[in-house]
Amino acid sequence: MKATRYYQVAEHIFSVMTEPAHLTLMQNYEPFRCSDSGDVVFTLTIDSGEAPAYTEETRQEDEGQEIICGKTQDGRPVFEFRWWQQTAGFLVCSADYRKGSLITTGLHTKMAIDNALMVLYALATASKKTVLFHAAVVSYQGRGYMFLGPSGTGKSTHASLWLQHIGGSELLNDDNPVVRIGHQGQVIVYGSPWSGKTPCYRNVSYPLGAIVVLSQAPYNKIQRLSGIQAYVSLVASISGKRWDAPIADGLHWTENQLATNVPMWHLECLPNADAAQLCHSEVKNALDLGRFVPLGQRKVKNEK
Repeated sequence: MKATRYYQVAEHIFSVMTEPAHLTLMQNYEPFRCSDSGDVVFTLTIDSGEAPAYTEETRQEDEGQEIICGKTQDGRPVFEFRWWQQTAGFLVCSADYRKGSLITTGLHTKMAIDNALMVLYALATASKKTVLFHAAVVSYQGRGYMFLGPSGTGKSTHASLWLQHIGGSELLNDDNPVVRIGHQGQVIVYGSPWSGKTPCYRNVSYPLGAIVVLSQAPYNKIQRLSGIQAYVSLVASISGKRWDAPIADGLHWTENQLATNVPMWHLECLPNADAAQLCHSEVKNALDLGRFVPLGQRKVKNEK
């Protein structure tokens, strides 16, 4: 008999209906479990069955994981999840992404469940001022600091350098944090049930203090980003179907708000303590000295 569980991530509630055996694979969701259904943004049903016929639209691959996006014959969105060319499952969604059915194959089932929930979460919340990032985040003195960059750039390494050399810093999430813009315009970064190779499933949140884009270099150098540079740097690290107009519009609005209201830096760096100390010093000093004021908080002088 299937059981229904409710979870809350970044204040969005979703439900999962599945056999008890699958729940043993979902221990990373337990810190986010809630008892009140509230306003559910989506429901995922996990089942087995035949693979759906679909037409491929696009695909992406990252370190052996492959997601193929397409549409069924009746126009429903479908996603196939593969691990080293072995199919783990198929996610078939409603047009508004409020309902999803995951058909598992018996191979790499946990990977299929995690990917299905990440896909549904990213798409169902895109219009709700919420984005799922590919990033590492540390907390320090009441703020979250997020590190971006392509796979292999050293996001996890740089976060670990903060933990080693910046006293009082803690890991918030190592791969897939959630950022949400609140009703009063506050930008908050949240932990999530998805954290890549480092298990860090913390149901905590902090105001987002800064975003740092990393790139490897034979030296350590940091500089501020603004305008279009900041916006473009965000896009590559945010999950979403950008060829779907309603989702693209929601992502664009949130990305524009982040680029405008969150200070951003580009850190060219080595994987050493000096890089973490340079980043910490520059970013924290700028914030403490008030060298960055979000547009929504700037005072405008009255013209005479």
